[in-house]
Amino acid sequence: MGAAVRCIPEKPEFGDGQSAERAVWEALKKSLPDDCLLAHSVQVRDGRAEHEIDLLVVWPGVGMAAIEVKGGKVGVENGQWYQSDKGGKHRIQSPVAQSQNSQHAFKNWLESRMGSKLTSRFAYLVSLPYTDVPKDWEMAGCPRALILDQTDMKSPADLIRHAIEHEGSGATTLAPAFVDRMLRHLSGDLNTDSGSSDPQEAEDAQDHLTERQAVLLQATRSLKRVRFTGGAGSGKTWLALEKARRLCREGKRVGLFCYNKGLGQYLQAQVSGWRHKQPVFTGEFHEYVRGLGVEDGTGQDYFDVEMPRMLKELGAGLEPHERLDAVVIDEAQDFAPLWWEALLACTTDPADSEVYAFMDDRQDVYKRWGGTTADLTFGPTATFVPIHIDENLRNTRKIAETFKSFAGEHFTPRGGTGLPVRRVECFTDDALGAADDCIDALMDEGWASNQIALLTTKSRHPVHQERFDNGSIAEYWLDFHANNDVFYGHVLGFKGLERSVVVLCVNGFKDMERAAEQLYVGLSRARSLLVVVGESELLEEAGGRELKLALSKAEAWLPPVE
Repeated sequence: MGAAVRCIPEKPEFGDGQSAERAVWEALKKSLPDDCLLAHSVQVRDGRAEHEIDLLVVWPGVGMAAIEVKGGKVGVENGQWYQSDKGGKHRIQSPVAQSQNSQHAFKNWLESRMGSKLTSRFAYLVSLPYTDVPKDWEMAGCPRALILDQTDMKSPADLIRHAIEHEGSGATTLAPAFVDRMLRHLSGDLNTDSGSSDPQEAEDAQDHLTERQAVLLQATRSLKRVRFTGGAGSGKTWLALEKARRLCREGKRVGLFCYNKGLGQYLQAQVSGWRHKQPVFTGEFHEYVRGLGVEDGTGQDYFDVEMPRMLKELGAGLEPHERLDAVVIDEAQDFAPLWWEALLACTTDPADSEVYAFMDDRQDVYKRWGGTTADLTFGPTATFVPIHIDENLRNTRKIAETFKSFAGEHFTPRGGTGLPVRRVECFTDDALGAADDCIDALMDEGWASNQIALLTTKSRHPVHQERFDNGSIAEYWLDFHANNDVFYGHVLGFKGLERSVVVLCVNGFKDMERAAEQLYVGLSRARSLLVVVGESELLEEAGGRELKLALSKAEAWLPPVE
């Protein structure tokens, strides 16, 4: 006991007025289990307020405790705390409130650094190493279990554990993996030779790299019809939004379109925050058509043929103020061939109006139109000026390397190295259960539930199916964008979207001819950590030998199951 307790700093320098803190420090070192971490004088800023935790206990498998230490004789009279020392008796701030405030400040600070909500148990305590406190004492807001008095300090470990488990906030134990992640922030080490950076830091860098892509829009501002072609993670959605924003600021009537509802809601959420003029329409193409009054219908023939035919006829009769000056389309490879001509009929000049298509010709996952839309030689965008976006910016390099074979020879990962991709081997029929185990294990590691998405390749996850059956599709996607919990979805619906962690559950394919494109989408949706769950034979059949080779470099993972 105590010999291997990690201390930060290893040998604190206690000043003349810190004999009480020294005494408690030594008592904790002797009492705590070997795997605990003990930190002295943890300074925290929360907004403009400055706080200090005298002693912080980090106990893997249990939780954390912030301890405020008060030397001398401490007492309470009529709600007022007093301290008697060699300087006499004087009023002091409530040490309970001090401990509570520093605990909250540390929690907020840690969550901001790690990008995760802290769900582990966390207690605040007060240590009075020179004061005897009756066992039956308590006051409002301060049960006796939160006080460690002179007698308690002889062997405080069990009392601290009891306080964490019975008085602490939070509902889960403290995962050892989470302790490893927080250690760099707590210790302040500046080891430039360390491995991967913090995931939140890496994602901030990805955002910065993406914003630098705006130079492409500046360089092409005089071109009226452009197709921006790039692989997954190249920042096409950000560019589409930025192009629409610039066109709106020029006073033009802009339509910002996509095919998927999930992506459509994301685009709507982004433009809703613009302070200047917004597009006259943002979202799914067929919702725009319905909004103009085209008769609703069902069936693939309606969407691919009848709807665009009716829209083209209606477009010919639109008033000038109803027409679009410019059209921006994200994931443009998803648009049916006849949609293009119909949409152009709604513009100010069908032959010359501005049209900007952001697309990945290798993500034609629907294959309903024989690849016509993604045909860059004879398709609807064949006459557009081609701009190639070859750099991957939204994924770490380790993630990007897994789908590089799908993205083309010019695909260049530019993100940080990142965390190793994890590989969970299992039979296809067992993939859903194994993916659930991954979710539980990841949250035990400290990943927040709203950082994680579980994506399937064939049948829906039961949670996905239940949410889909019990509410509208719009409500289902609003739940995703609210960012409140783990998201359960299918790769086909997640095009253009992303989360920090993606568990790709390869539970089969309805059509093996579309399997490679579905894998391409699924493998590229994670920004910081990718977990691939499934059977190696199926993955190789769908993704080829290149994918097999890429996944052979992944970290074999067996999620712990309680």
